Parts: sequence; C-alpha cells; structure tokens
Amino acid sequence: MPQCLDRQWLADAITRINADFNRSSDTHLLPFPCPGTPGVQLYLKDESTHPTGSLKHRLARSLFLYGLCNGLIGPDTPIIESSSGSTAISEAYFARLLGLRFIAVVPASTAQEKLRQIEFYGGECMKVAPKDIYTTAQTLAADLNGHYMDQFTYAERATDWRGNNNIAESMFAQMALEPHPHPRWVVVSAGTGGTSATLGRYIRYHPHLHLQTRLAVADPDNSVFYDYFHHRDASMTLPTGSRIEGIGRPRVEPSFQPNVIDRMLKISDAASIATLHWLEKKLGRKCGGSTGTNVFAALQLMSEMHQRGEQGSVVTMICDSGERYLGTYYDHAWLAQQQLDIAPYQEKLCHFWQSGLLDA
Repeated sequence: MPQCLDRQWLADAITRINADFNRSSDTHLLPFPCPGTPGVQLYLKDESTHPTGSLKHRLARSLFLYGLCNGLIGPDTPIIESSSGSTAISEAYFARLLGLRFIAVVPASTAQEKLRQIEFYGGECMKVAPKDIYTTAQTLAADLNGHYMDQFTYAERATDWRGNNNIAESMFAQMALEPHPHPRWVVVSAGTGGTSATLGRYIRYHPHLHLQTRLAVADPDNSVFYDYFHHRDASMTLPTGSRIEGIGRPRVEPSFQPNVIDRMLKISDAASIATLHWLEKKLGRKCGGSTGTNVFAALQLMSEMHQRGEQGSVVTMICDSGERYLGTYYDHAWLAQQQLDIAPYQEKLCHFWQSGLLDA
C-alpha cells in the first residue's frame, strides 16, 4: 500500500479539497407540488448542481479525504476506480485538483458523454466487460503501485454519517422551516449503498427523526439489492448489470447496509425512464436515470399516503443531469432497441398528477 510520508504535501492536499468545498454552496431543495396529493408535499434535493454535476461529488470528496488521512494516497500515487461514470467524473476532478493520475475502469456500455467528462478532467478510461471492472481495477492498482478507491467497499465508511455537512444533515436542515419538517419518507436509490447508509444512520442518530422518518430504497431491474434486502443471501449475483447507470448492482456490495433501510421498492426501467420524460415537462429540464427511479418510488409512497388520508412530506433526489444520457434514455431509437415501452407508465403518471393515485 502506498504511504504518504510527505506531511507538507498531505496538509496542502487536504487544504485544497477543503478550499474547494468552501467555494461551493450547498445544493438546493426544490418543492415539487403535486395537485393530486395536496396533503403530501414532495421535495427534490438537487444534487446535479455540484461542480461535477452529480451526487457522487460528495462521495468522491469523502473517498479522497479517507485515502489521504489513512496514508493511502501520496504525491505520486495513481488513483484507480471501478465506476460506471459519475463517481469517476467526480474523482477525476479531485485527482486533477491534487495533480494525481486518474484511471477509471468502466463497463464498455457506459454513456459516451460520461467518458468525455472523465477525460475533460484529465482522467483516463479503460473499458471492460461489466463483470471485470473490479478485478481489472485491483490488478491495475497493484501493477502501478496505485490506490484503488473501491467505492463499493468504502462508500459507507468514508462519509461521516453523524454530520459534517453530509447529504443527510444538509437535507434535514433545509426542511426545518417547511410545513412538515420531519419527512414521512426519504427515498434514495442504491449503487454503492453509501448514500442510503449515511441517511439511515443519520436518521437513527437523531431521536426526533427516528420516531417519524423512514428510509426507502428504490432498486431498478437487473439488481440484487431488493432480493438481498428480503432474503439476506450475500452470494446472489446476476449475469447482467443495470440499465439505469449509477444504481443497481449485479452483486451484493459491501457498502450496502440493509439494516438501516425500512423498505425497498422494485422499480422497472420503463417506469424510471417514463418518469424522466414526465419530469422534463414538469421541471423544464432533463434528469438522469436514477432520478426517475427515485421519483417514481417517491410517488408510489405518496399515493399510499394519500389513499390513507395521511399528510406529510416525502424527500428524494435529483442525482445528475439528463444531458449525460441524450443517446440513451432520451433517444427513442435506443428505447426501441432495449424493448422499453414507457407509454403505459406515462399514462399512470398523468393519472397520478390529477388524482394522487399511482397504480405501480
């Protein structure tokens, strides 16, 4: 393992990362009123406004600080990551900030726009079969005497879940003056499982939240997390990966912590993508695939609350911009090639908007 023996370089590196954080304002929490559920308010935490355009900016910053403070990253350490795109984009940004070489091992199917963004920040991309991203990244790090960031293992422990301006602390602070400041549900999707672990632990750490707020995780097609949550078989795998980039995994990842999750919802890819197109009309902007998964799950929970006559709030996230997916989720030819029919779900969403009822 590389060790950082240059104390001045380490001090300067951490100062650069903290200065970058200090220059960045927090992300917005957007109210999204739905006419069909007047008693249930939806909020969208817009993580696409980070400097690198996604929720993964927070994770990348935490992973670099974790590696630096544990003596794993020095002034000449190549940084290696296995990533479908957004984490690698953010890590490339921080590697450039520190003057370090960065190599992303990505599935061959990763959106071209994401690869361009990794390269924009000075990163290098190595395309491999999805099943080979872990072993290739590990081997490459060993060969180059580099540091394998391994987001799928370290995401849940690199972030300080008690506070320190993590996403949970930011989200609940922004809810403080809302009509229902303690959400009935917080909804996220899982790629590494780091965000759900941070939120779930933070909720339990604060008794007033623990008594009122529940954490729901939405899982797309071709992912094992939903089944693992219910059956706890850590050996389960799938032969193919998720079409919703950044979330869903074909194997159980070490960072995924099921015990801090209250409920999991399985969301079809057609529903996720239909929600993106629906959101574009409501927000006037494009969002990424995981946002569609999050929002459809949130609407499902809101529909249930509405049917029970409950009032309250539900919070979920805009994870990244849809401009990264113009050649996939927003391309009708790609949808046809994938045999994804989003029309039935678009009808369900229109019905929800008017009635508050969503037949998932």
